[in-house]
Amino acid sequence: MRPLLWPLAAAAAGLAYASVYEVRAFTLRHVTVPVLEAGSEPLRVLHLSDTHMTPNQHKKQGWLRTLADLQPDLVVNTGDNLAHLDAVPSVLRAYGDLLDLPGAFVFGSNDYFSPVAKNPVNYLRGGTGGDWSRKRDLPFDQLRHAFEQRGWIDLSNRHASFVAGGRRLSFVGVDDPHLNYDVLDDVPADTAADLAIGVAHAPYVRVLDRWNSLGYPLIMAGHTHGGQLRVPFYGALVTNCDLDRARARGLHQHQVDGHEPSWLHVSAGLGTSPYTPVRFACRPEATLLTLTGIDSSGSLS
Repeated sequence: MRPLLWPLAAAAAGLAYASVYEVRAFTLRHVTVPVLEAGSEPLRVLHLSDTHMTPNQHKKQGWLRTLADLQPDLVVNTGDNLAHLDAVPSVLRAYGDLLDLPGAFVFGSNDYFSPVAKNPVNYLRGGTGGDWSRKRDLPFDQLRHAFEQRGWIDLSNRHASFVAGGRRLSFVGVDDPHLNYDVLDDVPADTAADLAIGVAHAPYVRVLDRWNSLGYPLIMAGHTHGGQLRVPFYGALVTNCDLDRARARGLHQHQVDGHEPSWLHVSAGLGTSPYTPVRFACRPEATLLTLTGIDSSGSLS
Protein backbone atom coordinates (compact mmCIF):
# COMPACT_ATOMS: atom_id res chain seq x y z
CA MET A 1 0.00 0.00 0.00
CA ARG A 2 1.28 3.42 -0.89
CA PRO A 3 2.35 5.49 2.15
CA LEU A 4 -0.21 8.18 1.44
CA LEU A 5 -3.01 5.60 1.56
CA TRP A 6 -2.24 4.48 5.12
CA PRO A 7 -3.85 7.54 6.76
CA LEU A 8 -6.94 7.15 4.57
CA ALA A 9 -7.22 3.47 5.45
CA ALA A 10 -6.83 4.21 9.16
CA ALA A 11 -9.48 6.93 8.98
CA ALA A 12 -11.89 4.61 7.16
CA ALA A 13 -11.33 1.86 9.73
CA GLY A 14 -11.87 4.29 12.59
CA LEU A 15 -15.08 5.61 11.04
CA ALA A 16 -16.38 2.08 10.51
CA TYR A 17 -15.60 1.16 14.13
CA ALA A 18 -17.23 4.34 15.46
CA SER A 19 -20.36 4.18 13.32
CA VAL A 20 -21.01 0.43 13.17
CA TYR A 21 -19.76 -1.02 16.45
CA GLU A 22 -19.14 1.50 19.21
CA VAL A 23 -22.29 3.57 18.72
CA ARG A 24 -24.24 0.37 19.59
CA ALA A 25 -21.90 -0.93 22.32
CA PHE A 26 -24.23 -0.02 25.19
CA THR A 27 -22.48 -0.05 28.56
CA LEU A 28 -23.64 0.07 32.18
CA ARG A 29 -21.20 2.01 34.33
CA HIS A 30 -21.02 1.80 38.12
CA VAL A 31 -20.20 4.75 40.36
CA THR A 32 -19.94 4.97 44.14
CA VAL A 33 -20.68 8.42 45.55
CA PRO A 34 -20.01 9.05 49.29
CA VAL A 35 -22.73 11.64 49.79
CA LEU A 36 -25.14 10.32 52.46
CA GLU A 37 -24.89 10.70 56.20
CA ALA A 38 -22.10 8.58 57.69
CA GLY A 39 -23.18 5.03 58.30
CA SER A 40 -26.16 5.20 55.91
CA GLU A 41 -27.35 2.18 53.96
CA PRO A 42 -26.62 2.56 50.23
CA LEU A 43 -29.14 4.13 47.86
CA ARG A 44 -29.02 3.08 44.21
CA VAL A 45 -29.78 5.67 41.51
CA LEU A 46 -29.99 4.88 37.79
CA HIS A 47 -28.92 7.86 35.67
CA LEU A 48 -30.31 7.93 32.11
CA SER A 49 -29.51 10.68 29.63
CA ASP A 50 -29.39 11.59 25.93
CA THR A 51 -31.22 8.56 24.61
CA HIS A 52 -31.97 10.41 21.32
CA MET A 53 -34.46 7.70 20.37
CA THR A 54 -35.79 6.93 16.92
CA PRO A 55 -38.43 4.23 16.35
CA ASN A 56 -36.09 1.86 14.48
CA GLN A 57 -33.38 1.68 17.20
CA HIS A 58 -34.47 -1.75 18.40
CA LYS A 59 -31.15 -2.80 19.92
CA LYS A 60 -31.05 0.33 22.09
CA GLN A 61 -34.66 -0.17 23.13
CA GLY A 62 -34.06 -3.80 24.08
CA TRP A 63 -30.95 -2.96 26.10
CA LEU A 64 -32.78 -0.20 27.98
CA ARG A 65 -35.59 -2.60 28.93
CA THR A 66 -33.06 -4.86 30.70
CA LEU A 67 -32.09 -2.05 33.11
CA ALA A 68 -35.27 -2.62 35.12
CA ASP A 69 -33.63 -5.85 36.32
CA LEU A 70 -31.21 -3.68 38.34
CA GLN A 71 -34.12 -2.64 40.59
CA PRO A 72 -32.70 0.79 41.44
CA ASP A 73 -34.27 2.83 44.22
CA LEU A 74 -34.57 5.89 41.97
CA VAL A 75 -34.32 6.83 38.29
CA VAL A 76 -33.01 10.27 37.25
CA ASN A 77 -33.43 11.20 33.58
CA THR A 78 -31.50 14.25 32.42
CA GLY A 79 -33.17 14.73 29.06
CA ASP A 80 -32.76 14.52 25.28
CA ASN A 81 -35.01 11.47 25.04
CA LEU A 82 -36.25 12.10 21.49
CA ALA A 83 -34.75 12.27 18.00
CA HIS A 84 -37.87 11.65 15.91
CA LEU A 85 -41.42 13.01 15.72
CA ASP A 86 -42.84 9.51 16.36
CA ALA A 87 -40.41 8.36 19.06
CA VAL A 88 -42.54 8.73 22.20
CA PRO A 89 -44.02 5.19 22.09
CA SER A 90 -40.54 3.76 21.51
CA VAL A 91 -39.14 5.68 24.50
CA LEU A 92 -41.94 4.48 26.76
CA ARG A 93 -41.52 0.86 25.67
CA ALA A 94 -37.76 1.09 26.14
CA TYR A 95 -37.98 2.54 29.65
CA GLY A 96 -40.65 -0.05 30.44
CA ASP A 97 -40.81 -1.07 34.09
CA LEU A 98 -38.39 1.69 35.08
CA LEU A 99 -41.36 4.05 34.81
CA ASP A 100 -42.98 2.25 37.74
CA LEU A 101 -40.06 3.19 40.01
CA PRO A 102 -39.62 6.56 41.76
CA GLY A 103 -38.21 8.92 39.16
CA ALA A 104 -37.46 12.53 38.27
CA PHE A 105 -36.69 14.17 34.94
CA VAL A 106 -35.80 17.34 33.07
CA PHE A 107 -35.84 17.97 29.34
CA GLY A 108 -33.08 18.93 26.91
CA SER A 109 -33.13 20.71 23.58
CA ASN A 110 -33.74 17.43 21.75
CA ASP A 111 -36.96 16.90 23.62
CA TYR A 112 -38.23 20.15 22.09
CA PHE A 113 -36.56 20.48 18.68
CA SER A 114 -36.16 17.75 16.09
CA PRO A 115 -32.57 17.16 14.98
CA VAL A 116 -31.29 18.86 11.85
CA ALA A 117 -28.14 18.39 9.81
CA LYS A 118 -25.25 20.56 11.03
CA ASN A 119 -21.64 21.00 10.05
CA PRO A 120 -19.70 18.65 12.37
CA VAL A 121 -16.66 20.92 12.11
CA ASN A 122 -18.60 23.57 14.01
CA TYR A 123 -19.14 21.08 16.83
CA LEU A 124 -15.42 20.40 17.05
CA ARG A 125 -14.82 24.14 17.26
CA GLY A 126 -16.74 24.25 20.52
CA GLY A 127 -20.40 23.49 19.95
CA THR A 128 -23.13 23.60 17.36
CA GLY A 129 -25.84 25.52 19.18
CA GLY A 130 -28.89 25.68 16.94
CA ASP A 131 -31.71 27.73 15.53
CA TRP A 132 -33.84 27.84 18.64
CA SER A 133 -36.21 30.36 17.07
CA ARG A 134 -37.84 27.62 15.00
CA LYS A 135 -40.96 25.80 16.12
CA ARG A 136 -40.65 23.35 19.01
CA ASP A 137 -41.87 20.46 16.90
CA LEU A 138 -41.15 17.37 19.01
CA PRO A 139 -44.01 15.95 21.15
CA PHE A 140 -42.50 16.98 24.50
CA ASP A 141 -45.89 17.62 26.10
CA GLN A 142 -46.95 14.08 25.22
CA LEU A 143 -43.75 12.71 26.70
CA ARG A 144 -44.08 14.82 29.85
CA HIS A 145 -47.67 13.67 30.35
CA ALA A 146 -46.68 10.03 29.91
CA PHE A 147 -43.83 10.30 32.42
CA GLU A 148 -46.04 12.06 34.96
CA GLN A 149 -48.84 9.54 34.52
CA ARG A 150 -46.41 6.81 35.55
CA GLY A 151 -45.31 8.82 38.59
CA TRP A 152 -42.08 10.50 37.51
CA ILE A 153 -41.64 14.07 38.73
CA ASP A 154 -40.95 16.96 36.34
CA LEU A 155 -38.14 19.12 37.76
CA SER A 156 -38.07 21.76 35.01
CA ASN A 157 -37.45 24.98 36.98
CA ARG A 158 -39.02 23.35 40.02
CA HIS A 159 -38.35 22.00 43.49
CA ALA A 160 -39.77 18.67 44.67
CA SER A 161 -39.32 16.11 47.40
CA PHE A 162 -40.36 12.48 47.70
CA VAL A 163 -39.33 9.21 49.30
CA ALA A 164 -37.20 6.66 47.46
CA GLY A 165 -35.45 3.69 48.98
CA GLY A 166 -36.80 4.68 52.40
CA ARG A 167 -35.06 8.08 52.27
CA ARG A 168 -36.62 11.52 51.85
CA LEU A 169 -34.93 13.20 48.91
CA SER A 170 -35.13 16.88 48.02
CA PHE A 171 -34.62 18.07 44.44
CA VAL A 172 -34.09 21.24 42.47
CA GLY A 173 -34.14 21.20 38.69
CA VAL A 174 -33.92 23.53 35.71
CA ASP A 175 -35.16 23.46 32.16
CA ASP A 176 -32.38 23.18 29.59
CA PRO A 177 -29.54 25.69 30.20
CA HIS A 178 -28.30 25.09 26.64
CA LEU A 179 -31.46 26.87 25.48
CA ASN A 180 -31.23 29.47 28.24
CA TYR A 181 -34.49 28.03 29.61
CA ASP A 182 -33.05 27.68 33.11
CA VAL A 183 -34.53 29.77 35.93
CA LEU A 184 -32.23 29.77 38.96
CA ASP A 185 -33.42 30.78 42.41
CA ASP A 186 -31.73 31.37 45.78
CA VAL A 187 -33.52 28.66 47.80
CA PRO A 188 -30.96 26.76 49.92
CA ALA A 189 -30.82 22.99 49.86
CA ASP A 190 -33.17 21.31 52.32
CA THR A 191 -30.85 20.14 55.09
CA ALA A 192 -33.69 18.23 56.75
CA ALA A 193 -33.82 15.80 53.80
CA ASP A 194 -31.60 12.73 53.68
CA LEU A 195 -30.09 14.15 50.47
CA ALA A 196 -30.60 17.20 48.24
CA ILE A 197 -29.96 16.70 44.51
CA GLY A 198 -29.70 19.21 41.64
CA VAL A 199 -30.77 17.98 38.18
CA ALA A 200 -30.06 19.69 34.85
CA HIS A 201 -29.70 18.61 31.26
CA ALA A 202 -26.64 20.68 30.35
CA PRO A 203 -23.94 21.22 33.01
CA TYR A 204 -23.34 24.93 32.49
CA VAL A 205 -21.07 26.42 35.12
CA ARG A 206 -23.60 29.09 36.16
CA VAL A 207 -25.96 26.29 37.26
CA LEU A 208 -23.26 24.28 39.01
CA ASP A 209 -21.99 27.37 40.83
CA ARG A 210 -25.45 28.31 42.08
CA TRP A 211 -26.30 24.84 43.36
CA ASN A 212 -22.94 24.33 45.01
CA SER A 213 -23.24 27.67 46.78
CA LEU A 214 -26.75 26.72 47.96
CA GLY A 215 -25.49 23.50 49.50
CA TYR A 216 -26.57 20.73 47.11
CA PRO A 217 -24.26 17.76 47.76
CA LEU A 218 -25.03 15.97 44.46
CA ILE A 219 -25.61 17.40 40.97
CA MET A 220 -26.56 15.28 37.94
CA ALA A 221 -26.44 16.28 34.26
CA GLY A 222 -25.97 14.96 30.72
CA HIS A 223 -25.77 16.77 27.36
CA THR A 224 -22.03 16.44 26.68
CA HIS A 225 -22.15 12.91 25.22
CA GLY A 226 -18.85 12.57 27.05
CA GLY A 227 -17.39 14.46 24.10
CA GLN A 228 -18.76 11.75 21.76
CA LEU A 229 -15.36 11.66 20.05
CA ARG A 230 -12.51 11.15 22.49
CA VAL A 231 -8.80 10.81 21.84
CA PRO A 232 -7.08 8.09 23.90
CA PHE A 233 -4.84 9.61 26.61
CA TYR A 234 -6.30 13.06 25.81
CA GLY A 235 -10.02 12.76 26.40
CA ALA A 236 -12.96 14.74 25.07
CA LEU A 237 -12.37 17.26 22.30
CA VAL A 238 -15.36 19.41 23.30
CA THR A 239 -18.24 19.46 25.80
CA ASN A 240 -20.78 21.56 23.83
CA CYS A 241 -21.10 23.88 26.84
CA ASP A 242 -18.78 25.83 29.13
CA LEU A 243 -17.86 22.84 31.31
CA ASP A 244 -14.17 21.95 31.03
CA ARG A 245 -13.20 18.92 28.95
CA ALA A 246 -11.75 17.05 31.93
CA ARG A 247 -15.25 16.69 33.38
CA ALA A 248 -17.06 15.82 30.15
CA ARG A 249 -18.26 12.54 31.67
CA GLY A 250 -18.18 10.63 34.93
CA LEU A 251 -17.89 11.57 38.59
CA HIS A 252 -16.07 14.72 39.63
CA GLN A 253 -16.45 17.56 42.10
CA HIS A 254 -17.52 21.16 41.73
CA GLN A 255 -16.73 23.90 44.24
CA VAL A 256 -17.24 27.62 44.57
CA ASP A 257 -14.76 29.40 46.86
CA GLY A 258 -15.98 29.37 50.44
CA HIS A 259 -18.29 26.36 50.01
CA GLU A 260 -17.96 22.62 50.51
CA PRO A 261 -17.57 20.71 47.22
CA SER A 262 -20.54 19.08 45.51
CA TRP A 263 -20.30 15.77 43.70
CA LEU A 264 -21.03 16.18 39.98
CA HIS A 265 -22.03 13.25 37.79
CA VAL A 266 -22.16 13.88 34.04
CA SER A 267 -23.56 11.06 31.93
CA ALA A 268 -22.03 10.44 28.51
CA GLY A 269 -25.51 9.37 27.43
CA LEU A 270 -26.93 6.64 25.24
CA GLY A 271 -27.36 8.18 21.82
CA THR A 272 -26.31 10.63 19.16
CA SER A 273 -27.99 12.86 16.64
CA PRO A 274 -29.23 10.77 13.69
CA TYR A 275 -27.04 13.01 11.51
CA THR A 276 -23.81 12.14 13.38
CA PRO A 277 -24.28 8.49 14.45
CA VAL A 278 -20.70 7.92 15.59
CA ARG A 279 -18.90 7.48 18.89
CA PHE A 280 -15.20 6.92 19.38
CA ALA A 281 -13.57 5.92 22.69
CA CYS A 282 -16.85 6.94 24.33
CA ARG A 283 -19.37 4.11 24.46
CA PRO A 284 -23.06 4.91 24.95
CA GLU A 285 -23.88 4.46 28.61
CA ALA A 286 -26.26 4.46 31.51
CA THR A 287 -24.87 4.69 35.04
CA LEU A 288 -25.87 3.05 38.29
CA LEU A 289 -24.80 5.36 41.11
CA THR A 290 -24.52 3.73 44.52
CA LEU A 291 -24.84 6.52 47.07
CA THR A 292 -23.07 5.68 50.32
CA GLY A 293 -22.13 7.36 53.60
CA ILE A 294 -19.53 10.12 53.56
CA ASP A 295 -17.26 7.83 55.55
CA SER A 296 -16.73 5.69 52.43
CA SER A 297 -14.81 6.50 49.24
CA GLY A 298 -16.03 7.35 45.76
CA SER A 299 -15.22 5.25 42.73
CA LEU A 300 -15.95 5.07 39.02
CA SER A 301 -15.90 2.17 36.57
